[in-house]
Amino acid sequence: MSFDANSTTDDVLDGVDLTGKRIVVTGASAGLGEGTTRSLAAHGASVTMAARDPERNTAAAARIRESVPDADLELRALDLASLASVRAFAAKFLADHDRIDVLINNAGVMACPLAQTFDGFEMQIGTNHVGHFLLTQELLPAIGANSRVVALSSAGHRFSDVDLDDPNFETTDYDPWVAYGRSKTANALFAVELDRRLADRGAHAYSLHPGGIVTELGRHLTEETLAVLSDSMPAGQDMEWKTVPQGAATSVWAATAPELDAHGGAYLEDCRVAERNDIPDARGGIKSYAIDPDRAAALWSKSEEWIARAARERSEHERKY
Repeated sequence: MSFDANSTTDDVLDGVDLTGKRIVVTGASAGLGEGTTRSLAAHGASVTMAARDPERNTAAAARIRESVPDADLELRALDLASLASVRAFAAKFLADHDRIDVLINNAGVMACPLAQTFDGFEMQIGTNHVGHFLLTQELLPAIGANSRVVALSSAGHRFSDVDLDDPNFETTDYDPWVAYGRSKTANALFAVELDRRLADRGAHAYSLHPGGIVTELGRHLTEETLAVLSDSMPAGQDMEWKTVPQGAATSVWAATAPELDAHGGAYLEDCRVAERNDIPDARGGIKSYAIDPDRAAALWSKSEEWIARAARERSEHERKY
């Protein structure tokens, strides 16, 4: 069946039975994460809602159960800006579950002021990429044949390629949109290399652009950063906004569409496989640098190095104090 930018989660999941499926959604306490969780639970999936704030997660679950009374929801704390929290989440999850059918790495931050995670990473690359990278690594024992990992990237990847040498803006001036672009390109590259690594177990990974949706993701936007976003649009083209059900549609399509088995590692938008588009000011499609397999492999290696270095530095700090 063919879908488009106006398709909703109801359209994509019409007639789909997810009973018996275990799906993990990060950032499930609001916005796209909540909408994605609601739609999957409504079709029978058992959904683990991972979120930083337990109270907000509980409130989101209550809202979901208002429309889906029999929703099978499991609430767990996860702060992607803390590698210790990521490891603790994964350990507790694996103690209770031996299988993940779909992992949806949905959580993220956008265009925030310069800040660092608990482990010293620039906040956007640290939360959007490094936290999800480690989470997926830690959960790999539960990802088996026919499982899928879905990474939410963005059309914002067009703002920048990744910087493998200066991920934390230590030698370059910080720009919130460049930082966001780096992190979203990293999400797309992560899916490319992860899909290659999952091939032997018959699992797949995808990245996607959900579309422009008014959610809490934009809580850090200012008049200045909004002006930059507006100026980045192609001449004569205004920002097109989606509803949450429309925005979450590509996520649930990535999680369930059987036709995607032939497109592992792909970048998706509007419930379809996106085309390569290297026109400088183009908003649609995927830039070549964000799906380059060599670049993806290099990012994977660097990500492992960054995490190992962060662990060493934290250990040294703890020994001193």
